[in-house]
Amino acid sequence: MSASSTAQPDRRSVQTAMWYLLYNVLLLLATPVILCLLLAKKRCRRGLPQRFGFTPPSILPDGRPLVWIHAVSLGEVVAVTPLVKELHRRHPDHRFAVSTVTETGREAVEQRLRGVAEHCYAPLDFPWVVSGMIDHLRPVLYLFVETELWPNLLRRLHRSGVPTVLVNGRLSSRSFARQQWEPVRSFYRSMIQTLTLCLMQSDRDAERIIALGADARAVKRIGNIKFDQPTPESTDSRSARSSLGLHDGEQLIVAGSTHPGEEEALVDAYRSVSERHPSTLLLLAPRHIERAEQVETMVRARGLSVRRRTAMTAVGSEAWSGPRVILLDSRGELAGLYREAVVAFVGGTLVPVGGHNLLEPALWGKPVLFGPYTDHCAEIAGLLLQAGGGLRVTGRELATQIERLLDRPDEGARIGSAARSVVEENRGALQATVDTVDELLQKISGRPRPMSAPDQQPLMAGR
Repeated sequence: MSASSTAQPDRRSVQTAMWYLLYNVLLLLATPVILCLLLAKKRCRRGLPQRFGFTPPSILPDGRPLVWIHAVSLGEVVAVTPLVKELHRRHPDHRFAVSTVTETGREAVEQRLRGVAEHCYAPLDFPWVVSGMIDHLRPVLYLFVETELWPNLLRRLHRSGVPTVLVNGRLSSRSFARQQWEPVRSFYRSMIQTLTLCLMQSDRDAERIIALGADARAVKRIGNIKFDQPTPESTDSRSARSSLGLHDGEQLIVAGSTHPGEEEALVDAYRSVSERHPSTLLLLAPRHIERAEQVETMVRARGLSVRRRTAMTAVGSEAWSGPRVILLDSRGELAGLYREAVVAFVGGTLVPVGGHNLLEPALWGKPVLFGPYTDHCAEIAGLLLQAGGGLRVTGRELATQIERLLDRPDEGARIGSAARSVVEENRGALQATVDTVDELLQKISGRPRPMSAPDQQPLMAGR
C-alpha cells in the first residue's frame, strides 16, 4: 500500500476529530442559550434533569436486553407505535425504552405504549451526557425516527458497538442542501457512516442519504410506515358530534396542526364561507396547544364566537349556535375528530414549516387541503395530488375551495375516497421495517455483547 493511500484516511480522521472538537466547543458556548430555550418552552421544561445527564431511575438494568427507540415528538411517536408493539410481541424477553424531546411526545408514549415501553427524555448531545445515558440504559440496539442525527450520541453508540438503525428516514430539501455545504459535508459524512442501516421512505430519500456518505449496501427504500397507522380509537360519531355541540344538519371543517399565520387565514376564510353556509363550524387545532389563549384572542378579535374543547360539554350546547369556532386544546383527539369533518386542512403547509400528517384525514376518506409548503411530507402530498385525493391551495384560495366542496358533496366524497385509496395502496412499510429490525435483533441475540468496547466496530459488515 502506498504512502499516499494511507495518508488519505489519516487526513480524514484528523479532519473528523477537528470537526467534533469544534462542534463540542460551540455546544458548550451555546449551553446558556439552550437552557434558556428549554425553560422558556413549557412543553420542554419537564425532564430537564434527564436531558442534562441525570438518568431516569425508572429504567434500571434488570438483565434483559434493552432496545432504545428515539422519537422526537408526538408525530414520530404515533408513527413508531405499531413498530414498537410488534417488536415487543416478537421479543417479549426484551425491554423497550422510547425517548422523546417534547412533553406531547412523553404523553403519547405513556398513553399509546403503556405496558410495552418505558419513557425517558432524550439527552442533550454533550459527550458526557450521552455517555452516561448509554452506560445507564446499556442498549443492544438503537432505533431513531426520521433522521434525528446527533453527532456525539451516534459516535458514542458506534464506539460501544451498538447497532444504529434509521427508521422511516427522510431528508428534506432544506436539510439535504445544508448537509451538502462543503465546509460541513465531511462532518455529516462521518456521522452517517456510523449508521448500521438506513430504512428510507422514498427513492429520493435513499438517493440523498447515499449522496451524503451512507454505504449503499446499508440503505433500503422501505416506504413510509405512516401509511400503516391503525384507524384511531374514537367514540361513535353521534357522541362525538354531541360533545362538539354540533346540531343536526351542521357540517364541520377541521383544520389540524396549524401554525401562526395559518390560523388567521383559516378564520378569515371561514368567515367568508359561513356567509353562504351558516350551518358550518370550524374546528381549529393549533400544533402547539399552549398557544390556545393567543389563538382564542385572535378569533374573538375577528368577531367570531369561540370555545375551547376542554371547556365544552354536551349539556347546554343548544344555546351555542350559528357560525362559531371550536378550539381544540386537548391532546390525542385530532386524529379521531377528522372523521367528523366534511373537509380537512392540514397545517404547517401555508407557512414554511414543511407540513404535518396528511394521512390522518385521508385515513377517514376526507378530502385533504394543504398549502404549498410540503417538504416534510412531499411524497404523500404528491401521491394525494396524483390520485385526486388532495388539493393544494394558497391562503387566498381556501374559502373558494372549501365552498366548492360544500356546494358539491359528491365531488367531496369522490376526493375523500381517492385519499383513502392512497392510504390503502401504500401499506406495507411497517411489515418490511419490522422484519428488517427483527432480523438484526436475531443476529444480536446470537452473539454476546461485550460489557465495554469503546473501539468495537458496529455489527453489520461494511460499517
